[in-house]
Amino acid sequence: MEIQAQVIGLACSVAATAGGGWWFLRRFSQARHLLDTPTSKIRSAAQGYVEFYGILAQTAEAQLSAPLTGTPCLWWRYRIEEYRSSGKSRNWRTLESGSSEAWLGLADGTGSCLIDPSGAEVRPATRVVWQGQLRHPLGPPKRGWSALFTSGKRYRYSEERLHAGQPLYAIGAFRSSGGGRQGLDLATAKGAVIREWKGDFAGLLQRFDSDGNGQLDEREWQRVRLAASLEAEDRHRQQSAQPAQHHLGKPDEAQPFVLSCAGEDELVRQFYWQAAGGALLCVAGALAMAWLLGVERV
Repeated sequence: MEIQAQVIGLACSVAATAGGGWWFLRRFSQARHLLDTPTSKIRSAAQGYVEFYGILAQTAEAQLSAPLTGTPCLWWRYRIEEYRSSGKSRNWRTLESGSSEAWLGLADGTGSCLIDPSGAEVRPATRVVWQGQLRHPLGPPKRGWSALFTSGKRYRYSEERLHAGQPLYAIGAFRSSGGGRQGLDLATAKGAVIREWKGDFAGLLQRFDSDGNGQLDEREWQRVRLAASLEAEDRHRQQSAQPAQHHLGKPDEAQPFVLSCAGEDELVRQFYWQAAGGALLCVAGALAMAWLLGVERV
């Protein structure tokens, strides 16, 4: 039993060392990304990884309602937990959780940007936690005296929301379309047009098979490529004539994608504290591992 306990202790210390070290590196790196990325204006932002400050705005989509309280909002996240008691063990077990996927609108006085919250670390300003007797609450939490006399609370509910008019700090991958901002990669665009036309090969033959032999020779393929170039240029002109549309989403690289009602300074401070906690856990795990290994040698 003593050897088994030492093995379990060693496994726990290894996990604490690895987990604490990973958490330290992750939060420290995220804090540095936030500090090293300058704040941009939507109208003049370069394509790529950017940071914005702005105000949440209503989009063209229908306004959402939070699932637990029914409160109108732009984004929500919820969790329902059940209280479990077995002997000396008491804990809250998550039964349901979820978040909305509707796009958000951000305005900063120079323009507006649509944000896809998928994959983002969202930190809203509005968070409500309460308890009740039913698995699904019947509306918002009770207030005043009625809340004090609710007995047998077996379920805990938490709901977080973003509302129009709230400040938002956003950092992620920025891209724009329309407004003449995007350049034309003619070779890529021409290839896309040709692949599209090949999907209807009968139509391609009808247009370019001048000798009617059911196949395209080199001269006919030259005509196909020329026509595809002209088509690609025409599509680019039409797209550039459209009003500029800006989007923010999850970066392809391992960069933080954060949406927060708190500003950069507060976020960086929180990330540094969490990094310090990870470092302490890593050191504690390493010391415990060294002690256990020393005990085994004795």
